Amino acid sequence: MIEISQLLVLGAVMFCISMAGIVINRKNVIILLMSIELMLLSVNLNFVAFSYQLGDLAGQVFVFFILTVAAAESAIGLAIIVVVFRTRQTINVAELDTMKG
Repeated sequence: MIEISQLLVLGAVMFCISMAGIVINRKNVIILLMSIELMLLSVNLNFVAFSYQLGDLAGQVFVFFILTVAAAESAIGLAIIVVVFRTRQTINVAELDTMKG
C-alpha cells in the first residue's frame, strides 16, 4: 500500500521539476506550457492523496474541475502559440517580448 507521505513527496518532486523547467528553459513557449501543466498535475496528486487520506470526495471533485480548466487552458495556449508562430515564424520568448505594430 502506498502511504500518503510517498504521494506527497512525489507531488513535491513533480512540482520542483516543473519549477526547474520554467527557470532553466525560458526560451521555448511550449516547454513553459508543459511545465505549468506539470505543476497542475502535481497539485492534483496532492488533492487526491489528501482526499483519500481523509475519506472525503471533495478533493477528487476539485481534481475534475482542475483537469477541465487545464485542458481548456492548454488548448487556448497552443492555439495562441500556433497563431504567433504563423505571424512571427518563431516561438522564442526572447523574440516575442517586443510589441511591433
